[in-house]
Amino acid sequence: MALIGSETSAPPARAALAGLLAKVREWREDGSHTSIAQKVAGGAFLIRVFSAALVFGSQILFARWMGSFEFGIYVYVFAWVLVIGEFADLGLAPAAQRFIPEYASARSMALLRGFICYSRWLTVGGASLIGAVGAVAVKLAEPLLSDYVVLPLMIACVTLPFYALMQMQDGIARSYNWVQLALMPMYVIRHVAMLGMLGIAYMAGLPTDAVTVVSVLALSLALTAIGQTVVLNRRLTAEMGKGPRQAEVRTWFAVSLPMLMVGGFYLLLTHTDILVLQHFCTPEQVATYYAASKTIALVSFVYFAVSAAVAHRFTEYHVAGDRERLSQFLNDAIKWTFWPSAAATAGILLLGEWLLGLFGPVFVEGFQAMIILAAGLLARAAVGPVERLLTMLGEQRICATIYAFAFVLNLSLCFVLIPTLGIEGAAISTAMAMISESALLFYVTRKRLKLHAFVWRRAPAQ
Repeated sequence: MALIGSETSAPPARAALAGLLAKVREWREDGSHTSIAQKVAGGAFLIRVFSAALVFGSQILFARWMGSFEFGIYVYVFAWVLVIGEFADLGLAPAAQRFIPEYASARSMALLRGFICYSRWLTVGGASLIGAVGAVAVKLAEPLLSDYVVLPLMIACVTLPFYALMQMQDGIARSYNWVQLALMPMYVIRHVAMLGMLGIAYMAGLPTDAVTVVSVLALSLALTAIGQTVVLNRRLTAEMGKGPRQAEVRTWFAVSLPMLMVGGFYLLLTHTDILVLQHFCTPEQVATYYAASKTIALVSFVYFAVSAAVAHRFTEYHVAGDRERLSQFLNDAIKWTFWPSAAATAGILLLGEWLLGLFGPVFVEGFQAMIILAAGLLARAAVGPVERLLTMLGEQRICATIYAFAFVLNLSLCFVLIPTLGIEGAAISTAMAMISESALLFYVTRKRLKLHAFVWRRAPAQ
C-alpha cells in the first residue's frame, strides 16, 4: 500500500517542482524594472551577507590577535576613516545615480563620458587635499591626543584618496546595475586582502598593533582601488565607446553637495557614539561597544542591498512622470527592507550573547547595548530607502537638514548620557536619533512628495 501511495503522489510532486522551476526561469528572463531591481537587490543582498560574515569573522580575529586595547584604538581610527571618507568623494558618488541615468536617457553621451571621467578625478583630487589637511591637523593637535592614536591617524589620512575613488566607482557601477563590480571590491576583496596580510604578519610573529593594522588597511585599499579601476574602465569603454567629453561641474556640485551633507551626516550619526566614547571610556569599553554595534548592524545589510538597487529607478520614474509606478515601487522597496530586517534582528538577538562571546568573554557586556540599538535599526527599516527617494527627486537639502538634526541630537545625547550610563548611554543616544530621523523622513516624504513611506499603510476605503 505504501508503494502504491508513493507512486500516485510522485507525479503531482514532479509537476509542482517543474512549475516552481518554470517560475524561477520566467523571473530570471523577465526584463521589467521591478524584476531587474529585485535581481540587483538580491545580488547586493548576497554580497552583503557574505561580506557581513567575512567582516564579522575578521573582527573576531583582529580582536583576538590585537587584544582589546589595540583593537579599541583601531576601531577609533577606522571610525574616522569612514566618516571623513564619506565627505572625501564630495558627494559625487551618490550623484552618479542621478546624472548617469539622466544623461543616458537623454542620449547625452558627451555629458555622460564627461561625468564618468571627471567625477573620478575630482574625487581623487578632493580626497587627497582632505587627507593632507587631516595629516596637518593631527600633527597640530598632537599635544591634545593620546600618544597611541597619533601615528595610526596619520597613516589613515593616506587611505582617503583610495577610499573615495572606490566610493565613486561604486556609484558609477550601481548606475549600470553592475552590482558585483560595485560592491565586491569594497566589501569583499578588500577584507580578504586585509585579513590575508594581517594573518601573515601574525603568523610571522610581527606586532599586530593598531599601527600595523591601519597600515594593512591602507595597502589593501590601494590595491583594490587600482584593480577596480582597471575592470571598470574596460566595461565603460565597451558600454559607451570613446568620444568627446563635456563637463557641467557647477551643475554636478549643485546636486552633489547637498547629497554630500546627507551621506556625511548619516555617517556622523552612525559613528558619533564611538567617537564620543573614546573621550569618556577606555579603549576596552570602546571595543566592547563596537563589537555590539557592528554585530546588530548586520541587520542593515538588507537596507543597503535594497538601496543599492532602487535609487536610480526612482530617478527614472520621476523623469518619466510615472507617479503611479514610483509610488508602487517605493512601497515594494520598503517591504523588501523591513520584513527581512525584522527577521534578521530577531535571529541576531537570539544568538547575541553567543556572538559577542566569540570576540572574547568581556565583550558579552555589550549585549544590553545591542538590544537598544536594534530599536533604532528597525525604525529605519520601517521607512525603507526613503532618503534615496528624496535625494533622487531633488529634495536633498531637506534630507540633509533631517540628518543634521539627527546628528546634533545624537551628539548632544551622547555627551549627556555616556558619562553616567557608559556604553548603554551611547546606544540610547544613537537609537533615539535613528527613530527621530525615520519619523522626520516619513513626515517630509508625505508632506512634500505626497507619498506614503511606511511599511504599514491603511487599506483604501471601500
